Amino acid sequence: MDHGGRPAWALHGMLRQILEAIDRFAPDAVLFGLDDRRTSVREQAYPAYKAGRAEKDPALVDQLERAAGLLDALGMLTVTPDGLEADDVNASAATWAEQHGWSCVLITSDRDAFAHISEHTQVLRLISGGINGSPLLNPARLRTMYGVAAEHYLEYAALRGDPSDNLPGVPGIGEKIAPFLLSEMGSMRAVWADIDHCGGATLVATLDSYCEEVGRPRIGAAVLKKLATPAARERFEFNLAIMSGRTDLDLGLTPDLPGSPGLLPLHPDRVSRVVGHLGVAATTQLALRVLTEPPASAGAMG
Repeated sequence: MDHGGRPAWALHGMLRQILEAIDRFAPDAVLFGLDDRRTSVREQAYPAYKAGRAEKDPALVDQLERAAGLLDALGMLTVTPDGLEADDVNASAATWAEQHGWSCVLITSDRDAFAHISEHTQVLRLISGGINGSPLLNPARLRTMYGVAAEHYLEYAALRGDPSDNLPGVPGIGEKIAPFLLSEMGSMRAVWADIDHCGGATLVATLDSYCEEVGRPRIGAAVLKKLATPAARERFEFNLAIMSGRTDLDLGLTPDLPGSPGLLPLHPDRVSRVVGHLGVAATTQLALRVLTEPPASAGAMG
C-alpha cells in the first residue's frame, strides 16, 4: 500500500524497472508510452484484435490508470496517444531520435518494436529476468536471432503473424520460410511484383537455386502456390497495416528547454516526495541516486 492506503505493488514494480533502466543506460531524457485504454483504432479495424487475452486484475487496472499521474508528477514525460498504443510511441520515439541525431533504447516486451532497430535505436526486450536479465538487440543481434534484417522485420512479422494480438500469419509461411524468403528476394514488394509480372518465375528460380546450393529439396513452386492466392496477399497487407507503428506522433519532447518534462536530472525534493509516497525507502534512495544526478552526456561534454 502507498501512503494513501491504495494498492501500489504494480506501480512500484514499474517504477523499479524504470529506475534500473535509467541506472543502466544513463539517458538524457525518458519518455514513457502508454496505451489509450478507452478506444483503439486497431480494434475498430479488427474487432478480434488481441481477443483471447486474460482479463486484468481490477487492482492492476486501477494502478495502470494511475501510472501516468505518478510519472508526470515525478517530472518524466508520458504520452498516451488517442486511440493508439505504446507501440506507436516507440515508433515515433525511434523516428525522433534518428531525425535529431540521438541514440535511443526502446524498453518493451513487444516484438513489434524490433522493426525500429537501427544504428540509432536498440531494443531491450523485457523478459522474466527484468532489466538486467533481458537481451539488448541491435541490427546484428536481431539478424542472429531471427535471420532477418531490421528493416525487413515488419514484413517478417506480417508473414508470420502474431498470436498474442490474435493475428494469424500467411498460411504455410512460418518462422523458417519467412526470413529465407526475405533474404533471397529482398522484400515482399519484390515478391508481389514478380508474381504479378512474371508469374513468380524469379521467385521459384531464386529459392530453388539456393536450395540446390545447400543441398535441400526445392521449395520454390510450393512457396509460390501459397503466396499466389489473393487471400495470402490480403492477410499480409492487413497484418502489415495493423502492426505498423505511427512514426509521426508529437511526443512533446523539448530538449532545448531545461527542466521540461522528460529531461534528466530531476529535482531531489520532487523525487523524494513522489517516490516516497509509495512507501518503500530503498526505492526512494535508488530514485534519488539515478534521477537527480547529471546525465552521462553532461560529463562527456565537460
